[in-house]
Amino acid sequence: MKTLKKILIGLVCLILGGLLFYYIGWSFSPGSYSKAEIYKLEISEDSLIEIIKEVKLENPNLDLKQMVGQEFQLTEGRQDSSDYWYDIYFYYPDKQQIVKTWIRPNYESGVDFAFVAVNNGLILGNWVDANQYFWWWKNKPLKTEFEIRILEKIKLKIKK
Repeated sequence: MKTLKKILIGLVCLILGGLLFYYIGWSFSPGSYSKAEIYKLEISEDSLIEIIKEVKLENPNLDLKQMVGQEFQLTEGRQDSSDYWYDIYFYYPDKQQIVKTWIRPNYESGVDFAFVAVNNGLILGNWVDANQYFWWWKNKPLKTEFEIRILEKIKLKIKK
């Protein structure tokens, strides 16, 4: 009985230690957008940019510039010629939320399309990362909404 108890305690300690190690690694994850949700799409970067422009034309409520005005300080595209990410912003008018995404070529084929964060309100600084929380079920509603409101529309256009 004592050996079974020792094995059980050892197993629980091993699981808790593994979770702690994973949590520490997740907390200090390196990179500029370490908590972004990345979707791999089999399409060229230029084609995806054009598709996103079409989606925004067909759904003007998703276009931040049309909904809030041209003077808003978030610029889409690359900041300069050395920038790796092509930034794109969307808008949820019913929630007054700004959605930050980016596109970058991946090394296999196609592009990475990332859902980075959502800003609550039109005053910048209230960003919530797509994978802000350690427990996946807390991030799920934010990612599901993005997939339904934006990603599905883009994927439908890619299939055409």
